[in-house]
Amino acid sequence: MTRATSFLRAGMTGAPPSGHVVLAHAERHLRRRLLALPDGGEVLVDLPVATAFEQGDCLVLEDGRLVEIRAADEDLYEIRAVSTDALTEIAWHLGNRHLSVEVRPDSIRIARDHVIRDMLARLGADIAEIRAPFSPMRGAYHSHGNSPADDHDR
Repeated sequence: MTRATSFLRAGMTGAPPSGHVVLAHAERHLRRRLLALPDGGEVLVDLPVATAFEQGDCLVLEDGRLVEIRAADEDLYEIRAVSTDALTEIAWHLGNRHLSVEVRPDSIRIARDHVIRDMLARLGADIAEIRAPFSPMRGAYHSHGNSPADDHDR
């Protein structure tokens, strides 16, 4: 079994990946875990610290090959509003509930939750059920480094 003991952030790789793994948002926080690749192979992730991965990040295998992390499609709400002010108010309510949100230029995406949907409807939001990759914003204490050594606060 091949191990991955380090990683590179998206855009930091020089070589193309030799494989990939598709993971949902909640699955992209890794330290030690066995991952099944679509081609039937397996990779044991064995990192020194837990690390949150994003679309395009790569695991570095012991033999130097790269395995790209891809974001899985998930059941989401895409939220729009009649104005920027209305969308800002909706964002405040979501943040006040400590929900993971993906902020886009004219919408906000969140994981589906019928209770939150009811609240959003009361606020006048336009809510569409979609299936797409989910890449919510990381919190203020999330490290933005490019190597495991930079991830000391995770």
